[in-house]
Amino acid sequence: MRHADWGVRSPRWAGIRSEEIDVCGTAVHYLSTGASRGGPTHLLVHPMAGSASMWLDLIGPLSALGPVVAPDLPGTLFGHTGSPHPQAVRAEPSARFLKAFAARLGIEEAVVHGWSMGGLVALLFADAALDRVGRLVLTCPALPGPLPADEVLFWRALGRPLLAVAPPVAQAVLRLTGRRLLDFKLSRYADPSAWSADAIGGDLSRLSPDMTALLADELRAAQPRRLGAAVTAFASVLSALFVDQRPVHQAIARVGTPTLLLWGDQDGLITRNTVDDLATRRPDWERQVFPTVGHLLPLETPRGYVEAVARWLAPQGSRR
Repeated sequence: MRHADWGVRSPRWAGIRSEEIDVCGTAVHYLSTGASRGGPTHLLVHPMAGSASMWLDLIGPLSALGPVVAPDLPGTLFGHTGSPHPQAVRAEPSARFLKAFAARLGIEEAVVHGWSMGGLVALLFADAALDRVGRLVLTCPALPGPLPADEVLFWRALGRPLLAVAPPVAQAVLRLTGRRLLDFKLSRYADPSAWSADAIGGDLSRLSPDMTALLADELRAAQPRRLGAAVTAFASVLSALFVDQRPVHQAIARVGTPTLLLWGDQDGLITRNTVDDLATRRPDWERQVFPTVGHLLPLETPRGYVEAVARWLAPQGSRR
């Protein structure tokens, strides 16, 4: 979904624009606002299979801190950016895409926000493009945590064969059932009070009515053929989290960018063990935990999110 001004969809989104730019031969759709304002650019990286529109409730408030840019990553289910090759949706190519996108727009020293799989992509981007990233905000990030010994053995022995075989099978099934799957998901939106039982945790009845309606409309418009790309993206996350954690652990250790870690204590996907492990590996990373909030933290508490980022960005002497 695109709008020259998203205010036609909701007053809270007024001034946010859909724009398009060519990046290495691929037409990239992104949302932007606040270009005339001072401060660093805030570059927002959405979750796997989502799109830039998932950030809409935060883009306006964040623009008080500087210009905001939110691209659709290549090949995602709800986005408008094409996939230049079948593997472009994986985490590592997505990070390289961000590097090219930021260079194309001339973005330097950005505050990069990564949510869920977007957190993994943002971390890899920060590791590969030091001049483009000034600060890093990782929100419920899909990063590896500690594993029990038996799980380590399982993933070492069977992880790569499973991830080689399972995605093609899943993609074949989705070609036949994809529309029914999307329709089933759409039916869940008819009862927001039931969402809190989902694996993502939290209370999704807190979502704004505008965002709830938008997500439902995007599900109706989604192209089932793009579900296969979502499987590829998911497989890349499983590989980073379970099969071979070393490259991501190395990136975590190398990144020198000031980092803020945000997490909801009811997150059903990213566990407290993972957050505690990150704190042990990087005690210099600032952390804020949101009580009773789940994996969709930016949608459940957009005001709390922006306030946390604003406090963190404030000069040390002005923080309360």
